[in-house]
Amino acid sequence: MALSGGVDSSVAAAELLAAGHQVVGITMRLWGGDSDTGCCSVADVDDARRVAQQLGIDHLVFNFTEDFEAHVVGPYVDAHRRGITPNPCIECNRHLKFDRLAERADLLGFDAVATGHHARIVEHGGHRYVARGADPAKDQSYVVHMLPQRELTRTMFPIGGMTKADVRARAAALGLRTAAKPDSQDVCFITDGGGREAFLGARIPLRPARVVDERGAEVGRVAAVELVTLGQRRGVGLPGGGPKRYVLAVDSDAATVVVGDEAGLLRNTQPVLAMTWAAGPQWGEVRVQCSAHGMAHPAVVEPDGADGQGGAGGEGGRVLVRWREPQRVVSPGQSVVLYDPTDQRVLGGGLAG
Repeated sequence: MALSGGVDSSVAAAELLAAGHQVVGITMRLWGGDSDTGCCSVADVDDARRVAQQLGIDHLVFNFTEDFEAHVVGPYVDAHRRGITPNPCIECNRHLKFDRLAERADLLGFDAVATGHHARIVEHGGHRYVARGADPAKDQSYVVHMLPQRELTRTMFPIGGMTKADVRARAAALGLRTAAKPDSQDVCFITDGGGREAFLGARIPLRPARVVDERGAEVGRVAAVELVTLGQRRGVGLPGGGPKRYVLAVDSDAATVVVGDEAGLLRNTQPVLAMTWAAGPQWGEVRVQCSAHGMAHPAVVEPDGADGQGGAGGEGGRVLVRWREPQRVVSPGQSVVLYDPTDQRVLGGGLAG
C-alpha cells in the first residue's frame, strides 16, 4: 500500500485490512530537496509511519530520488526550457508510482499494489479500465489514465467507491492522525517561498521576451518566456484597464509571446501525441478531458495521418480529437484523456501536440 501520509492512502490501507488482505505500507522518498507542500515533505513521511503504527502494519521507505530526478524533475525543467507546459504529477504516477513501485513489488513478491487515488478499476469486454471515482469533485482518473492492462490487473484503488466525506468519516472513526489533514494540491518540489521562477532559475537561464499582438506590434515584455503558457492572462506584462488579452502563442526560440482575444484560443481540433491505450485504439465518439479539474467535452477521436505510423494511431502514436463544439487549445505537454461516451471509463490518453 503506497502510504503518502495523507488521509486517502491512510483509509485505503485500513480498507484493505478490513477486507482481509496482508498489507505492508510503502512510502516513496522521491524528492531530496526543499519541500513544504505536496507529498514529499519530512512531515508526510512521518505521518505515513505513524499511520502504519496505528494500523499495525509494517512500514518501509523506498528511496527513488534518482528515478524522480530522471523521469520527473529533469523533464519538467527541460519542458519549460523548450516552451512546453509539463504535468509532473502525471509523470510521477507514470514512472514512479505505477512503474518503479510495481517493479519493486515484483522483486519482493507482493501480489498487488494499492494507492489512495479516487478512481476505480472496472472490467468491460474482457479488458480492464480505469474509471471515474465515486466522488465527482475528487475524481483522479485523469492522473492515472496511463495504466496498461498488466498494471490494471494488479492495481487496487480501495477508496475509489467512497466520497471524500466518507473517507474523512472513516479516518475519524478509526482515530487516524490524518483524519483532518488538508489535501495536498501543489507540485512537491516547488516551494511556496520560491515558486516556479526560483526553482527554474536555479537550473536554467530565464530569458526575457517580447509580448506582441497578433499584428506583431510590441505591447509589453515578460521577465521569463519559460514561465509563460498558452491561455495565460495575468503576468504577461500588459497594462491594466484595456480589453482582456490572452497568450495565443509562445515562441521560446524567438523569445516572443503573442497575445490576443480569447476567441483566438478556440480550435475545432486537437492533435494528441504519444498515445497510450487501455485496450487498443478505440475510434469514434468520446468525451475528452484536458486538465485535472476540468470538464470532459464531447468529441470524435480518429487516427491522425501525421503520426508517422501511417495514421494507425496505435500505442505511442498520434491521434486527432475533433471537438463537437470549439474548445480552447491545450498547451503542448498537457495530458489529453479520452473517456468512453458515458464519461466513465478511460479509453486512453496522450500529450497535447
